[in-house]
Amino acid sequence: MKIAVIGGTGLIGSQVVTDLNAAGHEAVPHSKSTGVDVISGQGLDEAVAGADVVVNLTNSPTFDEASPVFFQTSMDNLLAAAHKGGVGHFVILSIVGADQVPELDYYKAKVLQEQILAAGPVPYSIVRATQFMEFMDAVMSWTADGDTVRLPATPIQPIAAKDVANAVAQVAAGAPLNSIHNIAGPEIFSLDELGRITLSHKGDNRTVVTDPTAGMFAAVKGDVLTDEHAHLAPTRYTDWLS
Repeated sequence: MKIAVIGGTGLIGSQVVTDLNAAGHEAVPHSKSTGVDVISGQGLDEAVAGADVVVNLTNSPTFDEASPVFFQTSMDNLLAAAHKGGVGHFVILSIVGADQVPELDYYKAKVLQEQILAAGPVPYSIVRATQFMEFMDAVMSWTADGDTVRLPATPIQPIAAKDVANAVAQVAAGAPLNSIHNIAGPEIFSLDELGRITLSHKGDNRTVVTDPTAGMFAAVKGDVLTDEHAHLAPTRYTDWLS
């Protein structure tokens, strides 16, 4: 099967390409560096030509109120190219619980992306993942101040990027779901606890202070970013850290 992976040179995309090719498919990575621009539309028709499946892993350059415009424009352009090219399956990666956090512009934008795909002309699959283990350092940096890192006790179910990529590749190689497939890590932590585990493993002497108002995840109410009924990936956080 020929699979066009848009955003195929990034953290998830590069691993999706590797996994698909290892499984015997012809996965081709596309990005700005290969001459494909999802906003201007440059190179899209050529990128999806002859593809059985399109996997869209491009992401908004910002997490603010500009993100809905990125997803609207990029999805309109990609779906038009995919429909014109006779693509039979369109896959995107989204976020578990995105529809439960309307206070966050980026999460609203991801829900918009899902809605555009579901209403579009191409059979589709949506893979929703929990928070990536790889993003923990960035999350802590948002609220770090001297010897203190402030984090809310938001429940988090971290998943390794390699497990996300594997799940996306499996869905892309299968029949369109025309629905949502949730994937998650095998363990649930509070975000402040996860911060302490991370700093301890790194030998970082900073202190994590539990602060329900700190950072982006302060807007999250309850355990909506976790899903015990999701397909559980194998990698545990402490094993990933090691």
